[in-house]
Amino acid sequence: MNLNARCKWVLTALAMLLAFSGSVARAQSTAAAASAKVGLLNIRNAIVSTAEGKQAQAQLQSQFSPKQAELQNMQKQIEDIQRRMNEGARTLSDAEKARLQRQGESLARRLQRGNEDLSEELNAAQGDIIDEIGRKMLEVLDRYARENSYSMVLDSSAQGTPVVYGSPQVDITQEIVRLYDQAHPLPAATPAAAAPASRPATPPPAKKAP
Repeated sequence: MNLNARCKWVLTALAMLLAFSGSVARAQSTAAAASAKVGLLNIRNAIVSTAEGKQAQAQLQSQFSPKQAELQNMQKQIEDIQRRMNEGARTLSDAEKARLQRQGESLARRLQRGNEDLSEELNAAQGDIIDEIGRKMLEVLDRYARENSYSMVLDSSAQGTPVVYGSPQVDITQEIVRLYDQAHPLPAATPAAAAPASRPATPPPAKKAP
């Protein structure tokens, strides 16, 4: 075999070896990816589904319902003014129309500020709840993932999530909710103090027979 032929044979063998090595590496990578255990968790749904999350939502509703009722009443007043102006377009005096117009505009400004304030306060309160429960939920998730050999858990509720499809079999949301409620149960309601037993009323003395 001459030198040129031998060089060609060596280069051909080297190219075949590299191609085979690349195929082996891709096969190993594919096998590793196939064996990786991946789970899906909808963190937003999980937070509001916990007993602690439901209790917090009920407390928020109770806390902000008076403000919401006040804004709804203000909205009704604005609608009533608009109705009066429409119905009295030909009968109301110019002075009365101007007064109703100013009143409606003032209420509309107050309603807008009230809605903005309520939205900011509600978002801040909800953010505090999500941060607190979410921090504890991540601890539960970390322990669960390590104990069950998960390589990755994706948040299916995150904006811009890469999840395009997820089988229900890999969704661990309800399991994490169950484990969270076990790890962080709600405090038992304190029973009302029993009322002290009242003494039986002393019967009035019997009247003497005449």
